[in-house]
This record gives sequence, structure tokens and C-alpha cells, in this order.
Amino acid sequence: MATQGTVEVVRGSDGALEVRLGGPWRLAGGIPALDPVRAALERTPPPPRAVVDAAAVDGWDSALVAFVSEIDQLCRTRGVACERRGLPDGAQRLLALAEAVPDRVGTKPTTRPSLLARIGAAAYGWRDSTAAGLDFLGEITLGLGRLVAGRARLRRGDVVFELQRCGMQALPIVSLIAFLVGTILAFVGAVQLQQFGAQIYVANLVAIAMAREMGGIMTSIIMAGRTGSGFAAELGTMRVTQETDALATMGLRPIDALVLPRVLALMIMMPLLTIYADVVGMLGGMAVGVGLMGISAVTYVNQTQYALTLTSCTVGVGKSVVFGLLVAMAGCLAGMSAGRSSAAVGEATTRAVVTGIVAIIVADGLFAVVFNVLDI
Repeated sequence: MATQGTVEVVRGSDGALEVRLGGPWRLAGGIPALDPVRAALERTPPPPRAVVDAAAVDGWDSALVAFVSEIDQLCRTRGVACERRGLPDGAQRLLALAEAVPDRVGTKPTTRPSLLARIGAAAYGWRDSTAAGLDFLGEITLGLGRLVAGRARLRRGDVVFELQRCGMQALPIVSLIAFLVGTILAFVGAVQLQQFGAQIYVANLVAIAMAREMGGIMTSIIMAGRTGSGFAAELGTMRVTQETDALATMGLRPIDALVLPRVLALMIMMPLLTIYADVVGMLGGMAVGVGLMGISAVTYVNQTQYALTLTSCTVGVGKSVVFGLLVAMAGCLAGMSAGRSSAAVGEATTRAVVTGIVAIIVADGLFAVVFNVLDI
């Protein structure tokens, strides 16, 4: 059975604290308690310095390194200088390496900050994220300016590929959600309108709601969860594999090569997807009106045409362009600012979806206020 190392704590003639280590220091024998050293450091007055003497150590492994490292930590906490004598060269190198690498954030338990401190930290975080978003918007604007001037270096094939991913491949999920939203709106309206014998106005309700609000909002939320998260995951992985650094080394702007194709694709496809969602949603409302409420198909279509105006259609499609920009910005910003680890990529993906959806709802609320003031 292995013998445990020994620890002797004495006071030197000059008041210094001497920690003398001896015997075999191996994990199999266990690590002695640190309490005598801690108690000596906590006495009043504290020692001017501490000396760890390992000249009498007979054999060692990581147990010795861990014990000496803990003594160093105690001394730093109490502001006491710590010296090491007689340590084996290998142990000295391991300790130097441990001191050179800072502790990873979150590996050590910390005290919970006060409520005021948490509010302040949240405010600073919101300020920093807002500044980062505005800065990223500025970079995208400059990139679009370079694109218009013919100086942006991006491949057309990338834009076409992103158009396909944002457009054709999103049609199934957009079709399903839009159809269900249309049927839900029709059901909700029918329950109330039937009380007054005004079932025909279900067509008006579904048409105006889909054209002005629900078509663009639901499509944008779908794209935030489907495409925005994909942008964040792709760009975050590129940061982990240092592909973005490679592009910068070759003289290419990552904004032009990686971000602009995605932003352009989503801004182009969002209005088209919104128009498609509007039509599918109206068909869903028509299925309820014709199949369950006894309204003829011709009457329902005529009532829908009467309810729709150019203003309603333009408002919904115009907002979708802004929503597409917000979703693309949220996804690309989260990916380009992600950390260089697999966990950071997952966090960036989640952040992209949450930020995109929140930005859509906030923007739609602002649009509602502005359109109400302008009587649109």
C-alpha cells in the first residue's frame, strides 16, 4: 500500500511560512489535507511570504503538482508572495504551463451577483448587441454598395444556390403552415360571423389578414427557424474550421463572399414566398368556407377579390422584404460572431432564431403604428 506524502508547516526566523513536503507524492496514496497551510495563512498578522520546500520529496506525480498549485492559489487570494524550492524539473514545467493557461470561464463556481449587477450586465449586453447589429448592418450596406458598383467579389453561383435553398426548398413547409393559418382564421371568423348571418365576410377576413399580416409574418418566422438558423450554423462552422480566416488571408472580404449572397437571396425570395403564402392561406379559408359553411366557390372568390386592395397587397409584400433582411442579418451576424467551438455554434444557431423572431415582431409592431398614423 502506497504511503502518503507528508506536509510540515513551520514559521521561519523572519516570519515567513515554510511548507516542507516529504515522502512519496502519488495519487494512489492520496493527497494530504490543505487545512494546516490554510490555517497558517489566515493567522493575524499574515506571513510576509510563503516558501514551498519539496527537497525531501521521494517520487511524485500529478498529486504534487495539484497540491503546490492549490498553495499558490491560496497565497494569491491572500496577497502573500509564494516561493518554490526543490521542486523536480518536470513539476516546475507543469506548474508553469498551468499558470500560463488561464482558467476557462465557468469552470469554477462563482458567487451569484446582486440583482442590480445583473440588471446592469443585461443593459450592457443589450447595448453591445445593438451596437454590433448596427455595425453589421453598416457592413452589409457597404457591401451592397460595392455590389452595385461592381466591386464586390462574390460568385453568382452562390447567389443562385442560396435562392434555391431559400425558395424552392422552403415551399413544402410554407404551404403547410399557410394553408393551416388560413383555415384557422376562417374557423375563428365563422364562429363569430355566423351569429349575425354574415358568413360570407369570412372571405374578407381571411383575405385581408393574410395579405396584410399573417402571410408575411408566418413566412418570416418559418424562414427564421429554417433558413436563419442554417445561416448561423454554416457561418459558425466556417469560423471553427477557420475558413473565414482563410478568405481574409486570400484578400477576400467574408462579408462579400459569405454574407451578401445569403442576404440577397432571402430579400429576393421573401416577397415571392409571401405572395405564395397569401394565395395558399386564402385557399385554406376557401376550403372552410365552401366545405363547411355552404358558400359557393364563385361567391367566395368574388368576395375575396372585392376585399383585396392594391394597398393591402403592397403593404404585406413590402414588409416581407424588411423581414427577409432582418432574418438574414440575425442568422449571419450570429454565425460570424460565434465562438470557435462546437458548443458556440449551437448557441449561435439558437441566438439567430430568437433574435430573428423578436426582430420580426418588433418591426411588424412599428409598421402597424406607422401605417395607422399614415392611414394606410
